[in-house]
Amino acid sequence: MFGLFAICGYQFAPRIADIGDAQQWWIDPADVGAADKRTTPAAAGYGRLTELNLRRVNIALIKQHWPQMLQVAGSLVTNKVRAYDLIKMMTANGRTTGLGHAFAHYGRIFKSMHLLHVAHLEDYRRMMGAQLNVGEGRNGLARAVFFAHHGQLRRGYERGIEDQLGALGLGLNAIIFWNSLYIDAAVKKLAAGGMKIGPEIRAHLSPLQWEHINFHGTYPFDRPELPGRLRDLRDPTADDDPEL
Repeated sequence: MFGLFAICGYQFAPRIADIGDAQQWWIDPADVGAADKRTTPAAAGYGRLTELNLRRVNIALIKQHWPQMLQVAGSLVTNKVRAYDLIKMMTANGRTTGLGHAFAHYGRIFKSMHLLHVAHLEDYRRMMGAQLNVGEGRNGLARAVFFAHHGQLRRGYERGIEDQLGALGLGLNAIIFWNSLYIDAAVKKLAAGGMKIGPEIRAHLSPLQWEHINFHGTYPFDRPELPGRLRDLRDPTADDDPEL
């Protein structure tokens, strides 16, 4: 995941359990043409990071599969590949392919950077917390919608699996789009009335609200004019009643 996010230009910043036990990785300068021969983390100037039992990133494997990795990235960005097909490219007969291993080693670079940022940068931890709050808000809305089994895959079929996942997303996107339109209209109306709504307030406005959403819809029933008695019972030997 770190590799796929990074090659597509995004930053993957999850909250990792037992972060103190997470494996750290290092790049040998010789593998990127910055030294004549291979060395050790201590000799390469990694300082106290050598106490973390660093493991070497396989740069040669990344270089070998780099053209295919770029093709995968392009296919993801342009939405030309399905998630199911991507998984097939990464694994074969239950084993990770060379391309999958290349993405794993590429991702280990950014995972190590992520772990170091979490340990040393407070602003980075705050950013992660804000992202997690958005994610939890989205999950809360999905639980409230309660559609398509919460987006969980409960069947083993292959074809149509994206439709099952997308059904919940369609409902969520409709609600978020509706909320965004009306939040924007409300802010503009308040601003036109003289109320100052600065960026610090706008930053806390979220379209992931659903208290005002009626998930069950509205069903009007027109009461018919009843004659005050039961309707005649149907004769099973007669032709079908045209009123049914």
